[in-house]
Amino acid sequence: MTRRYLVQHFVDQHGKYLGLRLLVGEKGLGHKIRNSEVQRPGLALAGYLKGFSPNRLLVMGKQEIQYLQDCEPHVRAKRLEEILSPTTPAVVMARGVRPSKELSALCQKRDIALFSSNFSVTALLSEISFLLLEEFCPTVTLHGALVEVFGVGVVIQGESSVGKSEAALGLIERGHRLISDDVIRIKRKEKSSLVGSGPELTRHLMEIRGIGIINVANLYGAVCVRHDKVIDIVVKLEVWNDGHFYDRVGLDEKFIDILGLSVPFHLLPVKPGRDVVLLLETIALNHRLKEMGYHSAKEFNTKLLERIVRKQRVGVGVAR
Repeated sequence: MTRRYLVQHFVDQHGKYLGLRLLVGEKGLGHKIRNSEVQRPGLALAGYLKGFSPNRLLVMGKQEIQYLQDCEPHVRAKRLEEILSPTTPAVVMARGVRPSKELSALCQKRDIALFSSNFSVTALLSEISFLLLEEFCPTVTLHGALVEVFGVGVVIQGESSVGKSEAALGLIERGHRLISDDVIRIKRKEKSSLVGSGPELTRHLMEIRGIGIINVANLYGAVCVRHDKVIDIVVKLEVWNDGHFYDRVGLDEKFIDILGLSVPFHLLPVKPGRDVVLLLETIALNHRLKEMGYHSAKEFNTKLLERIVRKQRVGVGVAR
């Protein structure tokens, strides 16, 4: 993540959904959230601090408050001092539980934002972890168009004026869905998938030379757009070059690296008379067949080799 992610950012984005209400520590809204891990104090309240990180967002509930109330005042103060560091991003009280006076006072003293929520402890741990994981995913921005074609996430790239947006528009006209045009934000999730989306400012918009900005959702309906999509293949459009050798069989599979993951890559030459939209649909359908274990080029190659072997055997038999 390239920018500083503050508690204030998290509240602005997700505070309403989580029902967060700031109790004390308004200055703590400027604290930086350093990672996606969220924790419950647990054994740290008993003085066992091994494995406890003061840099994580804390979630507390009724059990923690009751335990602290059962402690001697000096023990209670010591335990709170140990788990609440100046680097603690924030503390969230679950199920609307009222924090103790000592907890509120220490958060106020150390400028730690203290929130209340009606969510349960389990729900808060799950939801906040998921939201922060989304925020801290490795991210990259690519230039191109992202379209869902027969359920396949297709990134269309190429030099300026090669026809990326026009190809995407042709796919949309045939009933496929636009995710983003011109700028694609890609996040790597769960170390195994890439999810692409578009900037909020240009969402559902396309720039077509000679026409200008169009709103795809308004022109073709909401069914022709979606917010994000897993990226399955990348297709680069290139002006046809007679001096370039283009693969005619498909045995030589190419891949491109995006955020450490290999994505199938296709180079598609463009010239007058070639139906680029139809070719993009064919690439998407062929990719689905490969995912199902059917590889047309490999099957053709196998049949060709078998026929060659049979002819060689026949030739040897005739020679004898």
